[in-house]
Amino acid sequence: MEWILSFCLGIALSACCGFRIFVPMLVASLAVKVGWIAVTPGFEWLGTWTAFFLLATATLIEIGAYYIPWLDNALDTVATPVAFVAGAILTTSFVAIDEPVLKWGLGIIAGGGTAGLIQAGTSLLRIGSTATTGGLGNPVVASVENVASFGLSLMAVFLPLLAAFVVLAIFVFITRLMVTRKRQPRQPV
Repeated sequence: MEWILSFCLGIALSACCGFRIFVPMLVASLAVKVGWIAVTPGFEWLGTWTAFFLLATATLIEIGAYYIPWLDNALDTVATPVAFVAGAILTTSFVAIDEPVLKWGLGIIAGGGTAGLIQAGTSLLRIGSTATTGGLGNPVVASVENVASFGLSLMAVFLPLLAAFVVLAIFVFITRLMVTRKRQPRQPV
């Protein structure tokens, strides 16, 4: 049962990296620091004060940058591969498996893939917001993403099974949205 909980925790936190890269890492760092959750050997650095302050600084910068109209879309370009890496690290740091190839494989495929898919969905949402509102709706999108990232990160730490279910629901929603968008016929200009 511990393996399932650790996997759910890692996946849920990885999904939150799709909304904001550093928020789930900051929440995980704080939870490890106070002893609420434990990381696997080799990832103890996540619970250090240095990691906490660096992640807190990065979180503040990232959140602020998404409220600057031209910078938010540019940041999404960089955020997609970084979210994938952060998701892979978070999942790998919590999955309690002794086999390194399996542990990192799960981290990369499940954690990185989940973070990447959520990030792709939020990027599409921001592009749609920019196209329809001229960027005026982007702060609203950024605020919703901030709330989702903080809320789901805290839920992942305190209720990993419920958070995994919510992540699965978001995953299905974004996948359906992408599939139906792809199937819609393009209108000639």
